Amino acid sequence: MAFNEKVRKLVVGKDQEGERLDLFLGPMVEGLSRARIQQLIRQGSIKVNQAPSKPGYRVKEGDLVHLSIPPPEAPQKIKPERVPFDVIYEDDSLLVINKPPGVVVHPAPGHFTGTLVHGLLEYCKDLKGIGGELRPGIVHRLDKDTSGLMVVAKSDRAYHGLARQFKKGQVKKEYHAIVHGVPRAICGTVEAPIGRHRYKRKEMSVDPAKGRYAVSDWNKIGDYLGQFALLSVRIKTGRTHQIRVHLAYIGHPVVGDPVYGRGKGWWKNIKVPNDGVRLGAVSRQMLHARRIGFVHPDSGEEMSFEVDYAEDMKIFLEMLNRVEST
Repeated sequence: MAFNEKVRKLVVGKDQEGERLDLFLGPMVEGLSRARIQQLIRQGSIKVNQAPSKPGYRVKEGDLVHLSIPPPEAPQKIKPERVPFDVIYEDDSLLVINKPPGVVVHPAPGHFTGTLVHGLLEYCKDLKGIGGELRPGIVHRLDKDTSGLMVVAKSDRAYHGLARQFKKGQVKKEYHAIVHGVPRAICGTVEAPIGRHRYKRKEMSVDPAKGRYAVSDWNKIGDYLGQFALLSVRIKTGRTHQIRVHLAYIGHPVVGDPVYGRGKGWWKNIKVPNDGVRLGAVSRQMLHARRIGFVHPDSGEEMSFEVDYAEDMKIFLEMLNRVEST
């Protein structure tokens, strides 16, 4: 057995009989995507009854599944790089930045260069090691294609102080999202537990049985064409993909969301009168971290920041407004 290799044995139960091997393993092995599980099956690291198998094998009650999971590839040493972001506020303790869409926050499999962390290390030379080598200064994060405000710690004291506020739900976070459909109510609350999707391991879902408590409050800011709405969303918890999952759950997924959004593309062909521009210029989810408020970890001062939409979201809203007014 290789150093740090994980070995596990699983027995197929009666209620799992007939499932594909890769789907059976999905909820049983935390941290492995379906693609990674399929790769391990094909290379012989996962066997059924001591024999090589295939991802599509239908498991039977009593089957013994043997897993030998090699350690993950160690990421390369993080080297500072120029990565775009705007500094909204800075002092000796922290940074408040505006993250553009398309930037991954910290290194992860498939993203060992060009992340926000690489850019922060280039901008702030003494940031390394605060809160960990791979996520220096990072006390919370935004999805790759979500734009907007983030706070970054520049000292260990600030890191722990901010982390406590996030853990206790004391940080005030407001997001704006353009969604499909127009909610009938002016405002509402989504209280639905969120957990890892049973079969799609890279996705989250509402899971009343095993999900973690999650609450999102929303307010309707505007509606367009009777088909889209701009919502303000305040989250009381910080679950992975929370806003995207909750809005999809109530039937109003974020426009452009490639994971939880609607598959229908009819809206992409709507033309803006006079200039013929199509609304299909959306290439990512229209979700923006608009406001953030917290107590300064050193001074105790109440701090609050607001930042305008990224250019693509601003253009999309302008087009919707032009269509609405014609």
